[in-house]
Amino acid sequence: MEHPYQDKLILMVEDNPSVLRLNQKVLETNGFLVKAASTLADAETILETDTVNLILLDILMPDGSGLDFCKTIREYTGAPILMLSSLRTSQDVISGLLTGGDDYMTKPFSPSELVARVKAHMERYNRLVGSNVHKNDVIEIRGIKIDKTARRVWVNGEE
Repeated sequence: MEHPYQDKLILMVEDNPSVLRLNQKVLETNGFLVKAASTLADAETILETDTVNLILLDILMPDGSGLDFCKTIREYTGAPILMLSSLRTSQDVISGLLTGGDDYMTKPFSPSELVARVKAHMERYNRLVGSNVHKNDVIEIRGIKIDKTARRVWVNGEE
C-alpha cells in the first residue's frame, strides 16, 4: 500500500529512548519517514543536511532548552514545529507557541492524537507552500502547446 506521506520527513527530537521508539514506530506505520535525534546537537546536524517537512520537539533536552532551539531554527525553517512536553501549565504552552511552535502537546498523549496532529499540520503546510508555487500560463489545443510564461511552443510534442 502506498502512503501519501512516504516522501515527507519528520525530525523527532526526544531524549527518552522508549518514547522516541514508540512515536517513531507509530509514525512510520502511518507512512512517514522519521529521523530521530536524542540531543539538540544531533537535531541541528540533521537540519543542516536534510530537508525536514515537520519537527516534533521535546522542550526539556539534556543539552539545552527546546524553546531556545525552536527560536533559533525558526529563523531558517518554515516547517511546522510541534512541541512535545511534560510541562503543562498555561504559561508553558504559551511560551512554546510564542517561541515559534505551531502546536503544543502535553505528555502523555495518545499515538492516534499524535498522528492526527502531524497529518493536519503536514496538510496545512503543504497547502500553504503549494499556494505560493507559481504555475506557468500554458495553453494546449490540438497538438499545440504554448507556454506563455516561458515563451516556448511545442507542436505534437516537439519544440
